[in-house]
Parts: sequence; structure tokens; C-alpha cells
Amino acid sequence: MRSDLMKKGLERAPHRSLFKAMGYTDEEISRPLIGVVNSANEVVPGHIHLDIITADVKAGIRMAGGTPVEFPVIGVCDGIAMGHAGMKYSLASRELIADSVEIMATAHPFDALVFIPNCDKIIPGMLMAALRLNIPCIFISGGPMLAGKMEGNSYDLISVFEGIGAFKAKKITLNQLKKIEDCACPGCGSCSGMYTANSMNCVTEALGLGLPGNGTIPAVNAARRRLAKQAGMKVMELLKKNIKPRDIATLAAFKNAIAVDMALGCSTNTVLHIPAVAHEAGIKLDLDLFNKISERTPNLCKLSPAGHHHIEDLDAAGGIQAVMKVISTLGVIDKKCQTVTGKKVEENLKTARVLDKSVIRPLNNPYSPQGGIAILRGNLAPDGAVVKQSAVSPGMQVNAGRARVFDTEDAAIKAILGKKIKPRDIVVIRYEGPKGGPGMREMLSPTSAIVGMGLDKTVALLTDGRFSGGTQGAAIGHISPEAAEGGPIALVKEGDIISINIPEKTLTLKVSEKDLEKRQKSLKIKKPAITTGYLARYAKMVTSASTGAVFKD
Repeated sequence: MRSDLMKKGLERAPHRSLFKAMGYTDEEISRPLIGVVNSANEVVPGHIHLDIITADVKAGIRMAGGTPVEFPVIGVCDGIAMGHAGMKYSLASRELIADSVEIMATAHPFDALVFIPNCDKIIPGMLMAALRLNIPCIFISGGPMLAGKMEGNSYDLISVFEGIGAFKAKKITLNQLKKIEDCACPGCGSCSGMYTANSMNCVTEALGLGLPGNGTIPAVNAARRRLAKQAGMKVMELLKKNIKPRDIATLAAFKNAIAVDMALGCSTNTVLHIPAVAHEAGIKLDLDLFNKISERTPNLCKLSPAGHHHIEDLDAAGGIQAVMKVISTLGVIDKKCQTVTGKKVEENLKTARVLDKSVIRPLNNPYSPQGGIAILRGNLAPDGAVVKQSAVSPGMQVNAGRARVFDTEDAAIKAILGKKIKPRDIVVIRYEGPKGGPGMREMLSPTSAIVGMGLDKTVALLTDGRFSGGTQGAAIGHISPEAAEGGPIALVKEGDIISINIPEKTLTLKVSEKDLEKRQKSLKIKKPAITTGYLARYAKMVTSASTGAVFKD
């Protein structure tokens, strides 16, 4: 066993003594030691209940003959970090999480690992660690939050963000906003729509590293606890068979995950995280691969913010396995891929079926013939940009407008809420990329303000930062190269005309090449707002959003 390095033989008597100091018996020490990576904390609603999930995982491990050894990792709540300097640390925490798991699982050579994430950057951070370490692993998320209910309507976190703009536009009263605030997030779990957290939990299941149900079973359902026990038992089987993450997360499996991403209409953040996870397995995923798979994969689901359904509805409709079964007939799913069930994808899909065709549409009635995400290129984004095309209204798919330029998110929000943005304007927010932020903030506050003020059908927003999975409208992010690297977005001036053509996958700044060259020569790059501590080191090491914002090799 791998754990023999720290527990077996005469020379390891001191090590065993330290285990015994924590109450471990000789019998427990002799068994396989399974690291249980618990991201529970009292900051993130998706993680507030993870001690319960962890206890169930540990019970499953013990039932299967292993000894669980729990250790923690940090977790940032993107919703609470949103709209202030705290959001600069969210994406940056992904690398810190991966590194911390690597440290713990190498300093203490566990035989296998169970990862218990739930929210935004914790999931990809753990996935990166799993593929880096490449010892038997399984993922069990905490599950999605239920949608809030009030007066016959459903609400979620995005309802509250958009409610601010609605109040500013005098569409609702302060009392109505308070009622939405009180009901939108009714309890534990990852926020209830197809936002980044749930997107990544669904992607983990599609990738084969989480059991069926991992992405969709609600946090409050007893089925989630049973799944946790099954995950604890299953990791012992993976250990016995020596099935490792890189045996599962192959190039074919990543293509499966992207196809599911497209069918579901997942968060644009998946375009950052999936390549970053693949990178740890030595697999390079070009952004154009997303478009190629999207062309073959229709958008079958519209969950909040793109539609009125929530993850609980997707679960009741058959979940991720049902979606995979439907699109498998198109040849976009490799059924021979290994999964943590110990079975191939084709075996897992045998019992899957769609139970509600209004939530998971059939192939002959998709929301669109292409997937939920599109990669755009052009002179404004030579290395690519990303948009959740399934959440863009038909009238904004092809659009041109006047640039309104802001060098920070905060300045843009002030202008939007101050009614300085007019129909047909294109809001440009720059110096919010991985290096320039530093940290690549999510722009949920400005996009929600645009929606809340009724401008989402007439105003687009472009940024070298990124968006929440809860963003809707013509919001185009990850523009690369970013402004801090001297990318074309740094050259945009107030009043420039920008052309957006999502069907043609283009993003064009209507300025001559000669004028752009002149602007480039006189460009003075804005310095990051934070130049000390972890973010300063992060800015020096991080690469472009087009490469998943991973660290330099």
C-alpha cells in the first residue's frame, strides 16, 4: 500500500505512535488509509452541510474495510465575494486548493482520496489535484440548493442580484426586494441554477469521476447521503482495481464532458476549468474544440438563468445520465470510457431515461441546434472569447454598438446603476483579467444590473474578466489577450464601434489596423490594484484565460 511509506516497519514506530495519539488503533492503521478532503466551512452555503456528507463518506469507507483520514481545504463563496475586492481571490483560490491537496496527500501518502466539494473553484481545484496526484479518487459533491418559492413563483440567487437593478429602475419596491432576498436561497447547497458550481458538478459526473447523481441530487435529499456512503465504499473498489483518475479522465472523457456542457448550457467558467483540469493530465484542449463539439451537440436544457427550470427539475427529469443517453445517439459520447462506477459509460446508461421532456428536450425539439457556449475570435479577441449563447436573446446574437469603456468593474457598475448606459451601448470592462485584476473577477453585479434595469435586450458587455454561471444576456468574457498583456481590448476607446456576431463566432473592433498600431505604440498599461501578497505572486505566474488561466509550467 502507498500508506506503508508512513506506517509499516520498525522505523515507522514513531509515525504509528502519532496516529495512536489521535485515537487510531493498530487495526485501523493496518487498513488502507483513505484521505477524505472536506471543504466544509461556515462561509459558503453550498458547504455548510458538508460535515454531514463527510461523515457518510467515512461510514462508507469503514463499511468497505478502509480507514478514513479527514483533512480540510479552503473555499470561497463567489456570491459573497462578488462586487468587491474579495472576488479577485476567487479564481486564484483554485490553484491554492490544488496545491494544498497535493501537499497533504504527498506529505501523508494516503492510498486513495475522496473529494467532497460543492462550489465554484473548489471543484476544479480538487479535480486538478486528483489528476496531478493520480491515485485512486472519487468525487461526491454536496448537491444543489432548492429554488426558493414565493407566491407561486421560483426564485434563486440571481433573482436577488437582478432585483437590485429592478429596484433602481423603480420596477419593484424595497419591500419586494427584501421578500426576494429572504426566500431566494432557502437552505444548504450550491445555488440552484446552472451556475458554475452545478455546472462543474455535472461536468465531474460526465467526466466519469463522480457517481451517477453527483451533479443533480439536491443537497437536502436523503439520496445525497446515500450517494456519499456509496462513494466511500466505491473508492475502496477503485483502490482494489487500481483505477486512477487518468485512467478515467482521458481525452475522450473530456470530450464527453464538453458535449454534456453544451447540451446543458453550462456556465462559461467551464471553459476556464475544463482545460485547466485537462492540463494536469497532460492533455491540451484547444478552445476551438468547444466550438467543434457545440456544432454537433444541440442545447437541450435551459436552466436558470437561461430558463425557468432549476437543478432539482433536471434531477427529477433523469439527470446527467439521461442527457448523456439522449446525445449519445449523435456520436458525441464515447461509451467506452471508464468511470468511477467501475463500469464503462455504456453500462451506466443502460437504465437511464428521460422522465420529463419539458426539462430535457428531445433531439427533434432542441432549444437550438448548437450547444450553450460559443468561442468568438476576431481582432478584439485574437486568442478567443467566450459567451453563453443559450442565454443571449435572438435580437442580440448579431449586434453592433458604441463602446463605453471602463478600466474597472466598479466604475462600470456605477455608470449602469447611474443610468449612464443607453440602448445599443456596448460596455467594455478591462484590466480585470487573470494578470490585470489580478484574479479575473466575475461580473455578475454589472450583468445583473443590466438585466434588472431592462437593458439586457439592447446592451452587451465585453470583458477580459469572467462571468458568473448566473449571468445572462450578451455577456462576452475571457477576452484574450487581456488588457494587462497589451491585448487589443486595451486599445479600445470611448465611442469605438464594436461588432458582435455570435452565429459567425466573431468579435470585431471597427478600427483600422493602422490606427490600432498607433494606439499600441502609445499604450500605457494600467498597473494591477493589488501588488502585494498572494495575488501579486499569482499575477506573475498565471497564464491567459485562453489556456485556462493555469500557472506557467
